[in-house]
Amino acid sequence: MESGVAVQTRTKKRKNKTGFLEEMKRNYLLYLMALPGIAVIFIFSYLPMGGIVIAFQDFNPIKGITGSKFVGFSNFRFFVESSDTIKVIANTLFLNTLFILCGTMISVIIAVMFSELSGKWFKRVSQTLVTLPNFLSWTVIAMFSVSLLSSDTGLINKVLDMFGVAPISFYSEPGYWPLILVLLKIWQGAGFGSIVYLATITGINPDIYESASIDGASRWHKIRFITLPLLKPTIILMLLLAMGGIFYGDFGMIYAIVGRNVSLYPTTDVIDTYVYRALMDLGDMSMAAAVGFFQSVVGFILVFSVNMLAKKFSPESALF
Repeated sequence: MESGVAVQTRTKKRKNKTGFLEEMKRNYLLYLMALPGIAVIFIFSYLPMGGIVIAFQDFNPIKGITGSKFVGFSNFRFFVESSDTIKVIANTLFLNTLFILCGTMISVIIAVMFSELSGKWFKRVSQTLVTLPNFLSWTVIAMFSVSLLSSDTGLINKVLDMFGVAPISFYSEPGYWPLILVLLKIWQGAGFGSIVYLATITGINPDIYESASIDGASRWHKIRFITLPLLKPTIILMLLLAMGGIFYGDFGMIYAIVGRNVSLYPTTDVIDTYVYRALMDLGDMSMAAAVGFFQSVVGFILVFSVNMLAKKFSPESALF
């Protein structure tokens, strides 16, 4: 004779199965529309995960994955035992923390500013101009930075010379570059990042603002006590998603702007640029795959840990 717990468990499973089939039957057109996107994600994001085995092999492109020798964790020694490991990890975490925090703050500020603008055409033109830099490649932005920061012909040094200030050799002084990279990152991506927050603000019930106005709330009070609190779940969610990539340096940005300028490595050399140079110099794909695997594992742990904290203090903002 079955116990009551076993019966309840079987009944629950039957209900879940029935609910799933009813959901698929009711919204099958929506799932069919989503099928191409699901297929793309599966083919380009999940199937390539099989290549992670390269990190544990002495990979030979001719022999392939199935014919290459298994070497365990030997490929991880290249990165762990390197004298530059601590430096590149510290630079990666420091720069990404600045990018995430400063980018999020500026994106929220831009979104709030746009939500408060009343001029229709001015608002559209402003949004276009702010989001436009996101569509410029880092190679183009690197050319702009040279025209601004060059020792001889740079605009900044020309302005300093007009005021009798000695020119700054930006490309040989690493101390300036965390600030420079953060400013370039904000200029390039903060406007585009504000779209998510602006969409959240647009979805706020206008009756809440009207009630606050009737109670005598000023514009600043409505931003402080209505807009920002209702934005908090979205901000936390975006921070959670960003945490997954905190161990990944923005290779396209840093390599395009800094390149192989050894003078700037103390503050700009991140994991991705370090591994790229090692891959180009040594030609060892297994070592690069090992570091990529390390970054993914650490990113997963960080996302899982931060999500647990978010679930504890702000359940509605958690991913799962």
